[in-house]
Amino acid sequence: MSDSLRPLPERIADAVGSVRAETALQPEVAIILGTGLSGLGERIQVEATIEYADIPGFVVPTVESHSGRLLLGTLGGKGVVAMQGRFHCYEGYSLQEVAFPVRVMRGLGAHTMIASNVSGCMNPMWAPGELVLLADHINLLGDNPLIGPNWDELGPRFPDMSEPYDLALQEIAATIALEQGIRLNRGVYVAVPGPNLETRAEYRMLRLMGADVVGMSTVPEVIVAVHGGMRVLGLSIITDACLPDALEPTRVEDILAVAGAAEPRLTTLIERVIERM
Repeated sequence: MSDSLRPLPERIADAVGSVRAETALQPEVAIILGTGLSGLGERIQVEATIEYADIPGFVVPTVESHSGRLLLGTLGGKGVVAMQGRFHCYEGYSLQEVAFPVRVMRGLGAHTMIASNVSGCMNPMWAPGELVLLADHINLLGDNPLIGPNWDELGPRFPDMSEPYDLALQEIAATIALEQGIRLNRGVYVAVPGPNLETRAEYRMLRLMGADVVGMSTVPEVIVAVHGGMRVLGLSIITDACLPDALEPTRVEDILAVAGAAEPRLTTLIERVIERM
């Protein structure tokens, strides 16, 4: 039988078992490190590093800035499991494949997920290099990772999404940002398929829909995390301004440079949140 046709709980169990063969660490927190944000891995006291290629059911990132490793260790006094690199639908992967690692991290014991990413910004009051606390999202990927058979042991058929990003975790993050002197905006993230960046007309549309920032990830993982009963905190680094009437060409090199400069503040914020949880 093709692996994709096997029941999802079985595939999760296989992946969890392969990780358990490397370490007995029980993570409380799952962390997804997005584009150019793998530096947090250096703050983790790593007990085990596992290549995605060695975990059953994991696909391999094709984006240069995504390492493709699972780290297990401690951060902020708590057990964590961190993804150095994520998957995207524009790489040709299904949303079920994109979000499968979240299922595995939940199976390892993580009850909270912190998802980070980089984004373009339609809000004229915010600037590149600033951080955004995700308060809500809009799914324009044209798909959903929960489509297909539902396994009741993994979550309900119709999960409620009235609070996808945990309000208590948002308040902890906002308090820490204030204490640390970190500017932290709060807004709505919209996920689009990519890989092209948007046109002027598309940015206008997204802004009119109520979105502050736009990216090509995060939403599938958040949907699956909420389905599995996890608390979620979402954080984004603004890497480019997406104002239709002042739009300029954007290069990937510039996006990575802005993300790299802002990463220390994001890393500090995540570490302090984990300490205070």
